[in-house]
This record gives sequence, C-alpha cells and structure tokens, in this order.
Amino acid sequence: MQTLWQDVQYAARGLRKNPGFTLVVVLTLALGIGANTGVFSLTNALLFRPPEGVSNPDEIVVVSRTFNGSGFNTFSYPDYADCRDQNRSIVDLAAYRETELFLDSADAPEMRSAMLVSGNYRTVSEWLR
Repeated sequence: MQTLWQDVQYAARGLRKNPGFTLVVVLTLALGIGANTGVFSLTNALLFRPPEGVSNPDEIVVVSRTFNGSGFNTFSYPDYADCRDQNRSIVDLAAYRETELFLDSADAPEMRSAMLVSGNYRTVSEWLR
C-alpha cells in the first residue's frame, strides 16, 4: 500500500508540472469512455433487448434448412405450405425472402432491396406485438 501511495503522489506531481499533457490525457480518456458508453448502449439496444412491442421473444423461432452441414435459406412454397399446415407446435408460420427488384421511374429503372412475404406475414408480425 505504501508503494502504491508513493506512485500516485509521483504521478500527481508529474501531471501538475505538465498541464498541457494533463489536459490531453483527460480529454483522451473522456472521449474513450464516451465512445465506449455509446457503442455499448447501441449494442445493448440492438442485440440484447427484444424488439419494441414483442411480449414473448423466447417464443419466436426461425425455421431453416441445412444440407451437408451448411445452411441455406431457400424453401420452396410447397415446403413452406407443408410446414405451416402440418406443424403441431408452432402457432403460426410466415415466410419471407429478401430480393432485389427494379423500380421503374421517369428517369431510369433503379434497383431496390425488397422482401417477398407470405400472405399471413402481417398477421404473424402483429401477433408478435
């Protein structure tokens, strides 16, 4: 404890002798702590908390397929319909697929990201809220 106290006193004397360096150190620490707090807050909100309005996040599942240990997200519509109609443990099942579509405008067609969804997608998403 005695050595620690001597080290703290030595550091304080050194910081008092160089106020410019002390200011740079304090500002650097403040920016680092602020950035760390901001990143953690964003990560906490996006990854660790359930989406707003979802009352039972532990009941949401994603159904997907694998082939020889590697995943792929392609379900044919008949596969989706079989899963939806023959399951006994899932309340409802909706399907979606991300795709790129062309949006025709007066100037030129533009490529846009879109989602193709099943007819009950809205019902299922409202049931989650």
